[in-house]
Amino acid sequence: MRPILFSIGNLNFYSYGLMIAIGVLAAFWVMQRRAPKYGLDKDKGFNLGVCCALCGILGAKLLYIIVELPAFIANPALWKNVGEGFVVYGGIIGGIAGGLIYCRIKKLRFVKYFDLFMPSIALAQGFGRLGCFMAGCCYGKETTGWFHIIFPGAEACQAPVGVPLIPTQLISSGANFLHFFILLWFAKKVKKDGQVGGMYLILYSIGRFLIEGLRNDPRGALGIFSTSQFISLFTLALGILIFVIAGKKGTERVLASASKEPGEGEKKQED
Repeated sequence: MRPILFSIGNLNFYSYGLMIAIGVLAAFWVMQRRAPKYGLDKDKGFNLGVCCALCGILGAKLLYIIVELPAFIANPALWKNVGEGFVVYGGIIGGIAGGLIYCRIKKLRFVKYFDLFMPSIALAQGFGRLGCFMAGCCYGKETTGWFHIIFPGAEACQAPVGVPLIPTQLISSGANFLHFFILLWFAKKVKKDGQVGGMYLILYSIGRFLIEGLRNDPRGALGIFSTSQFISLFTLALGILIFVIAGKKGTERVLASASKEPGEGEKKQED
């Protein structure tokens, strides 16, 4: 566990940022390799991916501010920490919303790229959670079980040190990598546009809801649920809805997708 990889003068280079960068590069590489197999343009996919990534970062930061608004009001200095504090669900929501708008403007068929991108999103999240582990954030509850991690004292470490904790970051990372491989396999089997994206929402929502129950880091709550657990209930319902309606050829209406680009996505298998 090493939150700060190295420093040059007063400039620190963080392991969390490195893992995020690796995750983003890996996600784009996988997306570019898979795009031609589904009759999609790699360059258009890249541009759309950049838009989704930027909107995702904005959404993740915005949701964090909303969740931690009392702390921001009490301590105005927090507004200066632009590189810290993000909520994954805000990134997912922001990325999807940005993608929808971009596809409508560029007249791309969103649902095709939705299916293409979501395995890559799971891959990026797997690396991102490794970054959480290295930074000591998103830590778990104290435990007496054999499966635990003890964080040593380190500069910028956010987790309690010297006590056995449930390694929620590693559990989450492993779950995301598993989702990635499941979605790749599922994408080869499914025949209906939208079902891969719907499956991602189902898998991630269930996994996130369960792992949230093992965490003990400070975060927002709504009643008995953490903020992310509460959102998980809605994303799970949305994922199921998309998956079911996709099987009935109604995905475009559910996702408010833009009109089909001429000549794109014609390689779809027959039912």
